[in-house]
Amino acid sequence: MNESVVDLLAAASAQERAGQWSQAIETYQHAFRTGLAEGDPVVLLEVLVKQGHCYRDAGHTEVATDLLHLAVHVSEQHGMYSVSGRALNGIAIVLQQAGDLPGAEETYLRAREFCLRAGDERVLGEIEQNRGILDNIRGDLDAAYEHYMAGLEHLERGGHERGVAFALNNLGMLNVDRGNLEDAERFFQRALEIVDRVGDVVTAGAIHINRAELFLALGQPHRARASCDEGFEIASRLGDDSRRAEALKFYGVIYRMTGKLHLAEIHLRQAVEIAVNRQPLLEAETQRELALVLRGMERNREALAALNRSHALFTSLQARSDEAEIGRRIAQLEEDFLALVRSWGESIEAKDRYTRGHCERVAEYACRLAERVGMSENDIVWFRMGAFLHDLGKTEVPAEILNKPGKLTDEERAVMERHPVTGYEMLGSVEFPWDIRPMVRWHHERWDGRGYPDRLAGGDIHLSARILRIADVYDALTTARSYREPLSPEKAFSIMEEDEGSFDPEVFALFREMFPGLREFTLAWRESEGAAEPQPAALTRP
Repeated sequence: MNESVVDLLAAASAQERAGQWSQAIETYQHAFRTGLAEGDPVVLLEVLVKQGHCYRDAGHTEVATDLLHLAVHVSEQHGMYSVSGRALNGIAIVLQQAGDLPGAEETYLRAREFCLRAGDERVLGEIEQNRGILDNIRGDLDAAYEHYMAGLEHLERGGHERGVAFALNNLGMLNVDRGNLEDAERFFQRALEIVDRVGDVVTAGAIHINRAELFLALGQPHRARASCDEGFEIASRLGDDSRRAEALKFYGVIYRMTGKLHLAEIHLRQAVEIAVNRQPLLEAETQRELALVLRGMERNREALAALNRSHALFTSLQARSDEAEIGRRIAQLEEDFLALVRSWGESIEAKDRYTRGHCERVAEYACRLAERVGMSENDIVWFRMGAFLHDLGKTEVPAEILNKPGKLTDEERAVMERHPVTGYEMLGSVEFPWDIRPMVRWHHERWDGRGYPDRLAGGDIHLSARILRIADVYDALTTARSYREPLSPEKAFSIMEEDEGSFDPEVFALFREMFPGLREFTLAWRESEGAAEPQPAALTRP
């Protein structure tokens, strides 16, 4: 290889280590022109692959992918398998960052085949590291450990110090996930010693950011903040948006843990702004963190919107990867949703001293009935959330109306009957994975068309609202209100049967079959809560 090209490649590599992406790209372009003038395909392919990796690290993924695909095509034709392996490894990294985990896995395996044929220890080590990262995303920590250790051995044999440091960094993160915090600290420290020695600023920034998670696990937010500061400063200086977004996410977690919710929100929103449409996994994780912060600030509607975005992103990733770890995160998000809507439901009840536990009970009655109707298990998860939020609009009804004993005036009744529309409008900006808004708007509609707010009738009323109405009326009758004592389950059921035309007859028939079990639940709740004994009072307000 011409000495001038060797010098140019060495200079470009040094610029990469320092994070000087634009200078490195310019130097690689100079090297390519020099090699092109000499007509040496080996030189050209070498420059092409290095340039592709540089473009990827600089965030220009489309250009990087084009260059690397070209390198694969040409090098494979000339039997230059090491070059093919390195180029494919770069393509797989781009696929992984875009959330295409199966595509990345397939490409890593192709790259590995080429590198085995070429005996390229360095690239074999990098490939094993990247496969370990995939295992980590899947939640298979044992497999990740095996890949990381195999990669470390390849990299040490190949004398690739930067790669060794990156492998140690990965082992540090893995041990944080496993709870082996002392081991994690040792791996991180060894990695930092290497990158300091070889002047690898880029990897140093990544290690500092990743160590923040270790310090958070140790309950040391101040050390986490200091480590994040180091990584963020490097990422900002290098223009590395990906690392900067990761650091901003950790800042958000640190501020949340230390009770500085306003600062947490600012940093998390900045991380989302960078990650959106570029790093779906990072955005999904950050949106979940943002939801926790917003919930702590009692901004429930915004918290639901953040949870929904996170859920949509993880669901999209699962559709493309079918990974167990993604599924676990989705399940956790659904628990977060339920916890949030449950607490929001309790805040609704706080204004009405007579309805404590109403949302919880209605959700239980309604979900039992929905199951009998044939609703799927997954749909019932979201149906339960709608049941918790069905009276959301009552937060805008004055307490003196909610708690008024006796009959409401026409004006007061109009305010009260506005609450389904108010709740529907409050959720207008939240796109749930399963649409709960029909339940909120139409749970007071009657089968005979004499309900409110839209006077819908029969099958025009969403099935979820028809189910919910039965549960809502039953609970209203069997609990105390400002204007009457609670009725016995039997009396409540009798009144409901006499209210011909109020309920979907097929769904009510299922309710009739279930009534003995629901009666036992009602009585058990009363006993546990010390509720008042039911009285044979007449129903004075619907």
